[in-house]
Amino acid sequence: MDTYLLEMKHITKKYGENTVLKDMELHVKPHEIHALLGENGAGKSTLMNILFGMPVIQESGGFEGEILWEGKPVQIDSPMKAMEAGIGMVHQEFMMIPGFTVAENIKLNREPLKNSLAGRIFGKKLSIVDFDQMGRDARAALNRVGMDIDENTLMGELPVGHMQFVEISREIDKQNVKLLVFDEPTAVLTESEAKGLLKIMRKLADQGIAIIFITHRLGEVMEVADHVTVFRDGELVDSMPIGETDASSIAEMMIGRKMGAPIEKAERSIRDEAPYAVELQDFAVDMPGERSKGVNLKIRRGEIFGLAGLAGQGKLSVANGIMGLYPAEGKLFIDGEEIKHITPQKILEKKCAFVSEDRKGTGLLLDSSIEANIAISAIKVQKKYLKNFGLFKLVDRGKARKHAQEMIATLDIRCTGPSQYTRRLSGGNQQKVCVARALSLDPDILLVSEPTRGIDIGAKRLLLEYLVKLNQERGMTIIITSSELAELRSVCDRIAIIYDGKVEGILPADASDQEYGLYMMGLGPKEKEGSGAE
Repeated sequence: MDTYLLEMKHITKKYGENTVLKDMELHVKPHEIHALLGENGAGKSTLMNILFGMPVIQESGGFEGEILWEGKPVQIDSPMKAMEAGIGMVHQEFMMIPGFTVAENIKLNREPLKNSLAGRIFGKKLSIVDFDQMGRDARAALNRVGMDIDENTLMGELPVGHMQFVEISREIDKQNVKLLVFDEPTAVLTESEAKGLLKIMRKLADQGIAIIFITHRLGEVMEVADHVTVFRDGELVDSMPIGETDASSIAEMMIGRKMGAPIEKAERSIRDEAPYAVELQDFAVDMPGERSKGVNLKIRRGEIFGLAGLAGQGKLSVANGIMGLYPAEGKLFIDGEEIKHITPQKILEKKCAFVSEDRKGTGLLLDSSIEANIAISAIKVQKKYLKNFGLFKLVDRGKARKHAQEMIATLDIRCTGPSQYTRRLSGGNQQKVCVARALSLDPDILLVSEPTRGIDIGAKRLLLEYLVKLNQERGMTIIITSSELAELRSVCDRIAIIYDGKVEGILPADASDQEYGLYMMGLGPKEKEGSGAE
């Protein structure tokens, strides 16, 4: 008879009249890496919110069904109870305090204390934090995940990929952890970082920690998982040992249909005489954790151009600098015109649009509706979706809603309707709202950073195909920054590799894996430096 660490039986959850989980089951053994898969909106995050006792579950009427922990029924109605049981969660959206150090974030609410006179007299509340012990604990946790960063560094100064490892370090620092939930842990990591994380997950499982692994990267599932459970539309599709299935079958179970052929981009060559849409000369951007030190690029109109590189090497700063979100030096030309004193307003007025990698920090108004989020930039910059009322202009909600409904259908945004708050959407569907808002500007130049982060395999394909369609049918110039090199190679004409804040080289999409690997590590042939900059 199987012995389970965790059993979730007959779990049903409703938000009003909307059933998001129906009679759901999940059974996890000790020492097991259990992959939990499904499209965005399939119910994975809701089930994990139930397991972790998140307030949103209790505040919306609770749930039906039962949870067994180590064979005994339990009631987990708060995150504190989950942590006391030995359940940890590495969230898809970081739960870190930027102004605190790495060590302070790892030990938050579990700070080691040392005796003091006030503490001995008045009790624990007046004890002093033992910062030396805090640093040693943090260092030990960081070493377990292979992170060679200073534990005294401020979180806000780290690149996104490093933040993910700090999140994991915080969870494994807890002494009684028996189960870790990894929610899209590799979404913000480069391929090499992701491989390192998978090794760490296997090591933790071998040490006795069970892992629930939520991801959309099926290759990683096949590489590291012991068991796989697939959801679709809030219901259990199947659950089986990984040896009894394959990536193609899993994809079909997730999306309910066979996967099509690889994305086909039109065979075309950007004409040498085509004007430059974007030109950068010694472009340096002061973006913490992703600083670029002098990028030179010439991107022709009508091109799909990729920006790749390892975390912390500066690839993310290029688009953020172009958009005026961080201080930049050097020269920026758009359609041949030099843009001086770069500001977001100036760039938007040049018919550029941006999809940020930080969808919750700069990408979304979480407590506003989907339709408001989609329309807001077009209203402010282009005065779209407005109608005159005498001396005043008010939002034409009919037009804004109609456009939102069109974008919801086009990008397959899983929601209850355009009036739903974006906070209530899954991470992948929030990402699609960000894309919809950028496209509402009807841009000539679209910059997208990590566009498929946290998006399931079916929606990822739909989005990439749509970007290719915009390029082919409208001639839109698209600049994609991504940690997913395979995705860049599937849609881009050329890809610039950023290393140590500069362009290490530019390669065609069909260059060899070896060439890409060398450039990513800063080992590109020196005679090729700067080649392909046009």
